[in-house]
Formats: sequence, C-alpha cells, structure tokens
Amino acid sequence: MTREELILERLDRLEAQIAPVSESARSMNELKEELTPRVNEAVQALIVGLADIESDFQLEDVTYLLKKLLRNVNNLNFSLDQLKNLIDFVQTAEPLLKHTVPQMIFFLDELEQKGVFRLLGAALEVLKNISQSYSAEDLEQMGEGMVTLGGVLKKITAPDAVAFIESAVEIPGRVDLSKAGEVGLFGMLGAMGDREVKQGMGILLELTKGLGVFNRRAAS
Repeated sequence: MTREELILERLDRLEAQIAPVSESARSMNELKEELTPRVNEAVQALIVGLADIESDFQLEDVTYLLKKLLRNVNNLNFSLDQLKNLIDFVQTAEPLLKHTVPQMIFFLDELEQKGVFRLLGAALEVLKNISQSYSAEDLEQMGEGMVTLGGVLKKITAPDAVAFIESAVEIPGRVDLSKAGEVGLFGMLGAMGDREVKQGMGILLELTKGLGVFNRRAAS
C-alpha cells in the first residue's frame, strides 16, 4: 500500500469518527433553535411575575431567610421528625378509626333517638336561666343549703323517722271530726280515763320535750 493510500485510509477513519460528532452538533443546534423561543418566553414570564412582587421583595429578605434557616436547622430536623411521627401515628390509627368512628356515630345516633341531647339542652337552658336570676354568691349559698338539706333528708329517711311520719300521715284518716264537740274541764278529766287519750297525751309530752330541744338549738 502506497503512502497516498495510507493517508486516504486515515482520512476516511477520521471522517467516520467525526461524523457522529457533527451529527450531534447539528442536533444540538436544532434543539437550541427550538428551545430559544421557549426560553425567551419563560424569561419574559418570569420578569413579569417578578415585577408584581418587586415592591415586596428585597434581596436582604432572602439573605435573612437563609440565615434563619441555617440557624434553625436543628429545629427544622426536629419538626420533620415530629411530622414523620405524626404520619406514622395516623397510618397506625387509621384502621382503628375506621372501626371506631362508625360505632361512635351509631352510639350518638342512639342517644339522639332517646332524647338525651334534648334533655341536655333543656338542662343547659335551666342553668342559663338560673345564672341570669341568681348571682354566684346566691348559688354558693344555695349549694351550702343543699348540703344541709341533704343531712336533714338523711335524718328524715331514717327508719324511726319514716315510721313516725307514716303514722302521722294515717292520723287524719282515723279521726272523725263530725264527733268533735266542746269539751270543758270536767270533760277533759273524764277523757283522761280513756286509754288512747292517755297514749296521745304521752305522745304530746314527748313532742313537747322535742320542741324544747328545738328551741335551745334555735337560740344557740
């Protein structure tokens, strides 16, 4: 092979190697020609958008923001960790909520059908009226009085007290007022021979003693 043939062969190999590069360059030029108008449009849109916030935007604000971010990296990391924990909790609780929420809705609906919420509304309305009619001091005094009345009610509901009240309530049904007449001194002396009258007088004496105790307590 002559020298000229060797040179031509090398030129062919170089041309074969350069051809892809040339094609790539041509493709890049075509891509550049296609993208140039889009880039210009994007730049114009960016300029118009920045013009709207030009009065509110200062480069110093960006610098200050970057400084704050760098100074609070630990806080940001902590916030991200807590957000991750919250997401994990939601993902864990989601199946439970899907099971619990319908039961809660059913329970509240049952309370609504039984009129519980209407009763609570009426009770709140009563409390509202009480608060408008009485002061806090009055309500406090009423509360203390209710405690005292509770003690009285406890004493009244004692077995002996209940038996006494039941007996006292039966008295009007046993008395025939149509037979009642005027009784003088001798009539009273004659009635003392009656056994029931004697028992009644004994009860009156015991009640009189009790009234004496009541009088001493009221005086103290």
